[in-house]
Amino acid sequence: MSNSRYETHEKTYEAYETYETYEAYGPAYADPVYGGGFDAPPADLRSAGTLGCGTPGMPGALGTPGAYADTYRPAYEAPPRPGLPRQGAPDDGPAPGSVEQPGRGPGAHAGSRAAARTGAHRRSARRRRARYAEPLDSPMRRLLPQALVVAFLAGGTTAFVAKDKAIELNVDGKARTMHTFADDVTELLAEEGVEVGAHDVIAPGPGTEISSGDEVAVHFARPVRLTLDGHRREVWTTAHTVEGALRQLGVRQEGAYLSASRSRRIGREGLALDVRTERTVTIMADGRARTVRTNAATVREAVEGAGITLHGQDTTSVPQGSFPRDGQTVTVLRITAGKEVREEPIPFQVRRTEDPDLFRGTEVVEHAGEPGLRRVTFSLRSVNGVKQKPRRIGSEVVREPRPQVVRVGTKPRPASVEGADHLDWQGLAACESGGRPDAVDSSGTYGGLYQFDTRTWQDLGGSGRPQDAPAAEQTYRAKKLYVRRGASPWPHCGARLGG
Repeated sequence: MSNSRYETHEKTYEAYETYETYEAYGPAYADPVYGGGFDAPPADLRSAGTLGCGTPGMPGALGTPGAYADTYRPAYEAPPRPGLPRQGAPDDGPAPGSVEQPGRGPGAHAGSRAAARTGAHRRSARRRRARYAEPLDSPMRRLLPQALVVAFLAGGTTAFVAKDKAIELNVDGKARTMHTFADDVTELLAEEGVEVGAHDVIAPGPGTEISSGDEVAVHFARPVRLTLDGHRREVWTTAHTVEGALRQLGVRQEGAYLSASRSRRIGREGLALDVRTERTVTIMADGRARTVRTNAATVREAVEGAGITLHGQDTTSVPQGSFPRDGQTVTVLRITAGKEVREEPIPFQVRRTEDPDLFRGTEVVEHAGEPGLRRVTFSLRSVNGVKQKPRRIGSEVVREPRPQVVRVGTKPRPASVEGADHLDWQGLAACESGGRPDAVDSSGTYGGLYQFDTRTWQDLGGSGRPQDAPAAEQTYRAKKLYVRRGASPWPHCGARLGG
């Protein structure tokens, strides 16, 4: 089938064939049905006029005199038409499928018909090429590459505009509107060179996807070395002022003491801030209780703020330099102080020396000892009227003690005293002292088993007091006294001796 939908040929030939030129999209011969012959431009075969009775405005058109009947037939219904001459076919015979005209010879008719068609085809092709072909340097050919570039750039611009986003970026209170191709918050901050730390706040968070019209805020954190009610710590805040930082940290500001003004700005380097909140403290003084609200730094300041004055050695139940806690009770201690000097004796030492002339068990004081004297100073203290235990604060020796020298006998004691051993000395001792060697009468004059006075005892060779000597020595001295004076030293109990 040929390029034309209205013709049927046995073989399709390419346009502008080198051997013979044929019409590419037109009829192969002049036919009044199509109108205009070979020199007319190709008609729109699909238009109403063409489909009716030929080309409008030409002879045979619908509504004009001498109009032809409707000759349109589909290709598969059209009757066979004269075939085109084949390349290399002889021109002396009719072509296959051709109809011989009456009155003409076959050879002449075929030759003239073929020559006419060939010349007409060549002229029509040249005119059509000249009419519809574009020269190489025509404006259309020059504009085509530029149009392609413009189309390409238009597509890139569309993608460019689609990826571009208008974002409002607020960095630490400084807002600006910008355009970016970043897909998320992290890329946006990296693109803008905004460095954030571990304590900085980013809203929305890092990695969040962004779209045009979004707002991204970065709040830089500032270190605050905070001393709150005596407790020191380091905190971070994104607030720009002291008041904002305290509000952000939840610190109660009513009645609080601040080491810096509330309106002071906090730089990126931070600052040191001392805050003392208002607390309730109860102070007990002079029998009264006072409850106050204070932001004092020490207990002493709180006491003085309550109108209580400390005098002299007055103090408080808690250290005065400590921090007053909320709800704490502090008692004021009124102290009365004084001094007292007391004299204390210093005991003397006893030095003993052996004496072979004295019986064993006998001691004689050669030099009596004398105690020394020490003067001691004590601090007296009373707290709220209650006396405290005196406290020793100093001492000095007024007189040194003198030691006592005692001679101790080493001579063996005789077993008995002639003329007195047969007497009942035990009965005499029971009568005089109840048999107790250390007995002393109520006046303090007589002592021992046999109630010697000190003078008599020493005359008999005894030393010290008789009640301090052993019982055997006392019995020995009593026997010697009996030999000298008989039973007269014991007027009431002497009869017990039985002598």
